[in-house]
Amino acid sequence: MRYLFFVCIVGFLVGCKTKPVVQTRPDPVILTIGNQQIRTDEFFQSFTKNQFSADTSKQMAIEDYLELYTNLKLKVIAAQAEGRDTTSDFKEEMATLRKQLAQPFLQDKILIDNLVAEAYQRSKEEIRASHILISVSPDASPADTLVAYRAAMALRGRIVEGEDFAEMAKKLSKDDKTASSGGDLGFFTVFQTVYPFETAAYRLENNKISNPVRTNSGYHLIKITDRRVARSKLQVAHILVSMSSSASPEGQNVAKARIEEAYERVRQGEAFEVVCREYSTDQTTKNSGGVLAAFGTGQWVPSFEEAAYSLKKIGDVSQPFKTNYGWHIIRLINKLSIPTFQEAASSLRQKVVTDSRKDVIVEVAAQKLRKLYEINENESVKDNAIALLDTSLLSGHWKLKTLPTTIKSIFEIEKQSYSANQFLDFVAKKQAPTMKGTNLKTLAQRYYKQFINRQLAEYEEANLEKKYPEFKALVSEVHDGVLLSQVMAQQVWDKSIADTTSQRIYYEANKNKYRYAERATATIITSNSDSLLVRAQEMLGMSPPYQLRRKGTDLIFDNNKSDLTLLHRESLFDVAVTMMRNENYLVEVSGFSDNTEPDSLSGVRIRNAVKSITNNRIALSRIMEKDNGKFLPTFDKSKNRRLSFQYYSTSKKDIEKTLNSLKIGSVNIVETVLNKGENKYIDINNWKVGSFRTTIDGKKALVMIATIEPQRIKKLNEARGAVINDYQRQLEKELLAKLKIQFPVVKNEEEIKKLVISR
Repeated sequence: MRYLFFVCIVGFLVGCKTKPVVQTRPDPVILTIGNQQIRTDEFFQSFTKNQFSADTSKQMAIEDYLELYTNLKLKVIAAQAEGRDTTSDFKEEMATLRKQLAQPFLQDKILIDNLVAEAYQRSKEEIRASHILISVSPDASPADTLVAYRAAMALRGRIVEGEDFAEMAKKLSKDDKTASSGGDLGFFTVFQTVYPFETAAYRLENNKISNPVRTNSGYHLIKITDRRVARSKLQVAHILVSMSSSASPEGQNVAKARIEEAYERVRQGEAFEVVCREYSTDQTTKNSGGVLAAFGTGQWVPSFEEAAYSLKKIGDVSQPFKTNYGWHIIRLINKLSIPTFQEAASSLRQKVVTDSRKDVIVEVAAQKLRKLYEINENESVKDNAIALLDTSLLSGHWKLKTLPTTIKSIFEIEKQSYSANQFLDFVAKKQAPTMKGTNLKTLAQRYYKQFINRQLAEYEEANLEKKYPEFKALVSEVHDGVLLSQVMAQQVWDKSIADTTSQRIYYEANKNKYRYAERATATIITSNSDSLLVRAQEMLGMSPPYQLRRKGTDLIFDNNKSDLTLLHRESLFDVAVTMMRNENYLVEVSGFSDNTEPDSLSGVRIRNAVKSITNNRIALSRIMEKDNGKFLPTFDKSKNRRLSFQYYSTSKKDIEKTLNSLKIGSVNIVETVLNKGENKYIDINNWKVGSFRTTIDGKKALVMIATIEPQRIKKLNEARGAVINDYQRQLEKELLAKLKIQFPVVKNEEEIKKLVISR
């Protein structure tokens, strides 16, 4: 409740449906609260932004808004008088909120929107590529970088002229993971490689060789070998029997035997979750049925993905297969639909600003800030500072040393000075081990550029209030919102919720406010088909559970047999899946036998089926057993040796689905409790218990009124929500009365009249 209030009040304070109106009038005081004066422009700007906040279809009168504004300001001023805005917790919260509020003013929205749209388009396609890596450090000297580039260009020339790409990758690629397979990366999609590589791959035609593509690893030659439409994400559960790649033949045989034993138990109908708990060595998933997070292409090893994507139906289980982790059995749990752009945009935006694309975003922002702000660099100070960096920086072990006091500013941003010591401190915290071939001077220059970019970004953020008046107003209003929520929490919300004694006293004094009107408990069925209304009435006329027009596939047994075959188990799994997808379903398992079989055989068949269904996580309480024995013979003697499955439901909505599936019209069933005047179908019958048919505005309806409850006063537990809300309003009213004494309110009626007239 506290969070929702804060969000709402910030929305009230911050609501920016119109831009602040620039006023040319003088700036007199319109309101005085205690010793604080609020000027006309400040108030009118708030009014202009928020005049539609309470009701978007109706403007709020200035006088009404002034009352609301005054009450809010009273609480804020009271909080400030208590010193709430000086506490470390408040300052920390405001710092966090300010940083969040600043993001839209700091980010290049158009650039990010374009990157999000680009990522979504790329997510629709999966690419298979091979590459050859010519390794060179991102901070190599210009000479070494040129050598690597020329080597990549020369190799490209050889391939274009006819040499085999895969053979060149095996011989020359410095990517140890892919060189042996001819540079093959398998299929991948957006966000699974660094942005420069991804961009080059998606722009490249099949079987063409890219120009050298630079990443932090070096130069890449890329060849696209295949493309396909993106596959939907899957969710599977797995049983893993771990096996080391260096396992002895005996150890390998033990692992294989164990997974085959687990597979056989699953195949025989034991619940996957039960077998998983007993056999799986994956400690993170074994106790939760082996369920893994949803995944798509490129997120698991290829053999695992191919096994998963080969499963066609929900519930299908793979045969045992091996990966570099060991032996697996997987069961398909779900196939996720590919999201629309609207559904994916939020998560894509988060990825765009955190993956390697952020380097592009940061660089573009830095370039804009460099053009916007005057930067004066002191080259001699910079050279002296860089000279203090030694080769220990390459291994990430450089120690910070204090500069002589004569060396001060390394550069200025708009005359704000940044010292060499600050730069060196930045380097000390930023440093990390580097690649072989890193040039110390190049690395130092990169750190220096990053330091300037960091300070530019911080300078921009620190000066947002000066640059954007709307940001200054936003921070000020959120500041007030935080204080307001603190006062309300202490004086109103917490007290109203925790003080049950006061709740009861308030309820007893005002209980006549909390009444149930005369109410009817009814089921209302509307349809465009008389036939469907009749069927609905027949089905609902029985006590729940309601029999549905839905059955499972009969299981036929050989004479004198009761064991479940693989085909039987597959059908029973379909029954379990139906039950899982319909939480209000019950199933009746009916057993039959013929005259040549023992009397008890139909009961044994039922128990075997029930055990198989419950092994698939269906509660026994949802299964009904009906042993028909030899009492219902059929002309088809094989069907006398069968199990049949009839579905029931405790939900009237399932009857609605069943009737609509007949495709002879549409029906809608609503079970509700209504007051008089709330439903025309009930009101037309003068509120009598029973069933009746009616037609209103051409729409047929069957109304079944179960009970009529006379009006009465609600009990406290029934009215508690409304009581708390009303009690909060009383506490807030008392608080405001006290604050108006502590901080007298004086309104400038002349200024108020001017504003009213000017509108």
